[in-house]
Amino acid sequence: MTRKPNFLFFITDQHRADWLGCTGHSVVRTPNIDKIAAEGTLFKDFHVALPVCMPNRASLMTGRMPSVHGLRHNGCTLQKRANTFVDLLAAGGYATASIGKSHLQPFTDLPPIRATDNLERLIPEAWKSDAADYNMEEPSSFNGDSVSAFEVPYYGFQHVDMVTSHGDKCGGQYGQWFRKTIPNWQALHDPANELDHNYTCPQAYRTPIPEESYPTKWIADRAIDYLESRMDKNDPFFAFVSFPDPHHPFNPPGKYWDMYRPDEFSVNLPYGAHENPIPPMEHANQIWEAGEMPPISQSAFMADDQQIREAMALTAGMITMIDDQIGRIVKSLKDSGHYENTVIIFTSDHGDYLGDFNMLLKGPLQLPSITRVPMIWSDPKSRAAVLTEAMASTIDVSASILDRAGLEPFNGIQGRSFLNALDGKSSHRDEVFIEHNDGGPRMGLKQAARVRTIRNKKWRFSVFAGENWGELYDLEDDPKETKNLWHDPIYSQQKAYLSLQLVEYLTFQMDESPRAMRLA
Repeated sequence: MTRKPNFLFFITDQHRADWLGCTGHSVVRTPNIDKIAAEGTLFKDFHVALPVCMPNRASLMTGRMPSVHGLRHNGCTLQKRANTFVDLLAAGGYATASIGKSHLQPFTDLPPIRATDNLERLIPEAWKSDAADYNMEEPSSFNGDSVSAFEVPYYGFQHVDMVTSHGDKCGGQYGQWFRKTIPNWQALHDPANELDHNYTCPQAYRTPIPEESYPTKWIADRAIDYLESRMDKNDPFFAFVSFPDPHHPFNPPGKYWDMYRPDEFSVNLPYGAHENPIPPMEHANQIWEAGEMPPISQSAFMADDQQIREAMALTAGMITMIDDQIGRIVKSLKDSGHYENTVIIFTSDHGDYLGDFNMLLKGPLQLPSITRVPMIWSDPKSRAAVLTEAMASTIDVSASILDRAGLEPFNGIQGRSFLNALDGKSSHRDEVFIEHNDGGPRMGLKQAARVRTIRNKKWRFSVFAGENWGELYDLEDDPKETKNLWHDPIYSQQKAYLSLQLVEYLTFQMDESPRAMRLA
């Protein structure tokens, strides 16, 4: 009988596709990730289902779009009743582990950004709440100093080492470990003890926490522990190793802070390069010119060239730290004896504007810097370098893993296996469909953004619900998306055609599960 393959799945947070050595970045050093790409298939045109953490992570787990699985925007939850591909792997005999950031549940206790309507309702929501649902990533789950045992299975994971939040003050089981093992942990968490630096970039913070105690290192240590525990076991495993970096704040620890210099980077797509920016971009520029910042630290903002270069240097430091830890984990995989039967996957949950039109972070502007992410699939069937132009989506990952594991997907999955495209010759999708939802109004919008995008090799077409403007870009003539053709009458026929394509995608955003139980 053929042995089922193991899977070692790496995912980073807010990491754009072109910020790896293997994807062409001339400065950032990622030799260990590059080695995975040198022994696998590298996707050039891989996009998210929605360019925000929680919804896209839920799409990764379910193979379904956010409008179908229900985790529509940050602050919602993926309900316990949702099956994931990890549930299916576990049912198929796999040992399953989640190590690091999960973020399928809110990991703060902060109120939502939308304003309440102050109406008293006897029944507040269209759906009944389920008291048995997961709520295990909230801070209250990790109040104690001793590391809590995590209730499993958790979305199919039988082993969990949880990290919540971002930066140097992450919570979850990592936070408990930090408080228990670091005698001066309170001083290290005190902003007054930030190390000296001369950076002016917003959210640049020089942490006093040493490299060996930083979340990236802790996650790698736990992943290595898990792989070592599998050394003498024959049942297949799926290990999900999730790093919270290079998400802001920009705070690489130790040597990684000054590993790169801001003057090594350049702002190649300034705000002035856009011929006719849409209103949210104009609003960001107005806020910046007024010397103001958005009220929420998670909102996209505009910065000057020097601040952008500083953010780039610090982001590169965080990425190289992740790369170093991935090198340690892959070495442990080889030492465990499982390398020759393990598929290694690397991706991210979304990107970062990181200087595009002088913006940082992410938001309703569906630029490729936030929708396009790395995807590498290194398979023991053929450890050879392949570059594929095939378009694929986050929702396709689950179907592809199940296909490789020899398991049929559950009813209602929307993703399609891309294993046929791993040869670099076959196509997969003619276009990708991307959603964006927000929990409240940002970037000058009067209502929470609802954006739907069709992207193919020729066009990017984005509709903003409730607005009299949208976006249309000719990607062959304008690959950097600097001239919006939405209002140009010459392109009205093309806009109509793409509108019909979008309507077809929207028509399919219906939950097909469960199947009907009776004829009528």
